[in-house]
Amino acid sequence: MVKNVGVLALQGGVAEHVAMLESLGTHVVGVRKPEQLTGLDALVLPGGESSTIDRLTRVLGLREPLIEAISAGLPTLGTCAGLIMLSREITDPAPGQQSLGLLDVAVDRNAFGSQVASAETVLDWDDGTGHPRQVKAAFIRAPRVASVGEGVTVCARYRGEIVGVRQGNLLGISFHPELTDDTSIHKELLALA
Repeated sequence: MVKNVGVLALQGGVAEHVAMLESLGTHVVGVRKPEQLTGLDALVLPGGESSTIDRLTRVLGLREPLIEAISAGLPTLGTCAGLIMLSREITDPAPGQQSLGLLDVAVDRNAFGSQVASAETVLDWDDGTGHPRQVKAAFIRAPRVASVGEGVTVCARYRGEIVGVRQGNLLGISFHPELTDDTSIHKELLALA
């Protein structure tokens, strides 16, 4: 059965997620309006500029519908800025910046440096399901998870910092798997659907 996966299509790395998800046989919907959240099996909040994505979700009336859909159990992957959007707390927000407050973590924006400090690496990933593996990861102005709540599984670390977490129907990662040829994180999202 083909899964319907939404990619929040307001700003950032939308096309790369769409291409990766389509390569896995899904039907992808670029979500720009609240009604496009209906009928989705999973959702991706892509990387980009987290304060801009936050502002656009509020301007376009998407903030509350996103909170409702994800809170109701919609499997959701947040990559980089998407992780920041999902988080309970942003320790260093831009002026007026808000998060959706759904993933019980606090995050620091741009914790690994500027664009010139970008890196690609292989991480050990263990989501607690008994199937540890390695994943390819591209870090670009990446956030770090500064703290996690009780129900959050730490899945990956980079340079000693938490960069991958799972909580129920939510996956939050600091990196960009869509910029590599590694589809395993997207497959994990689809397995939650």
